[in-house]
Amino acid sequence: MILEIVRMSTEDGPGIRTTVFFKGCALKCAWCHNPESISPQPQLVWMGNRCIGCRTCLSACPENSLDLSEAGMTIDRNRCTACGICAEECPGTALEMLGKAWTVDALVNEVIKDRAYFETSGGGVTLSGGDPGFQSEFAGGLLKALREKGLHTAVDTCGYCAPEALDRLLPYAAMVLFDLKLMDPEAHKRFTGHANPRILDNLRRVADYMRSHLHPRQLWIRTPIIPGATASAENITAIGQWISANINDVVTRWDLCAFNNLCRDKYRRLDLQWPFHDAPLLEASVMEDLAETARQSGVNPDIVFTSGATRLQTESPQRETDDVSAQNV
Repeated sequence: MILEIVRMSTEDGPGIRTTVFFKGCALKCAWCHNPESISPQPQLVWMGNRCIGCRTCLSACPENSLDLSEAGMTIDRNRCTACGICAEECPGTALEMLGKAWTVDALVNEVIKDRAYFETSGGGVTLSGGDPGFQSEFAGGLLKALREKGLHTAVDTCGYCAPEALDRLLPYAAMVLFDLKLMDPEAHKRFTGHANPRILDNLRRVADYMRSHLHPRQLWIRTPIIPGATASAENITAIGQWISANINDVVTRWDLCAFNNLCRDKYRRLDLQWPFHDAPLLEASVMEDLAETARQSGVNPDIVFTSGATRLQTESPQRETDDVSAQNV
């Protein structure tokens, strides 16, 4: 079950990449920027700017789960079975199904269209989500098929999966992007739904695999910098100390990823409340200070990078800018 395929990505590994977003994730991070990827099932959303008000969808819905008023579309999610009939019948494409079933062969044939971009930029295909470990048998088969086609492969994971799931992925992943969000297990459970011991054990497992195999592999650590949650010097120091003590010899990059609030509409379309709806972007100076904290934590300082949009000053919280000077990428 695939959420979407995003081409020309430059954030999910080296070079120009095609990122395949899987549906399904074992964590429920309070700040998740892709809430539509958490559920493993297809989901229906309504795009108001596309709606022409014809009401074709209402008569097409076999469950009578839709209602259109001046306030917009209401989806009764207790009745909706995500059959997709309303989306198929909608002439304005205002109703959209998030999630589509693919076969390995069909997906390989789709992403291989971008081979020319991969070869000229040193890019490839990244499996993300959601989490590929949630559908590890399919993801492993996809990675194997991609490697057989000579494509560079990467896996972006939150790390909360069974060890056996990782074992299906690692032989065919030239690169792993692994999230380390919070070191305090109670805070991790409060913000994501689960404590982090399994995640740390799995990261050690990834590192051990890379040490024991001669084929060159890369390991990137990713930490989302979230105001009121992960964006503290204490947390960044703790993560850096753990990296230094456990996996310093195999990590090639540590990304501090600035909070992104562009996902507000995603929550609204899914009829979900987002705890960070009113949180502003972080100041560029905050990101710079946390990056310096990371460099002083015991890791190789040359592997620390920051990315994402920031704002310049607290006096103008609405002034948001993609500050290149703060990205260091």
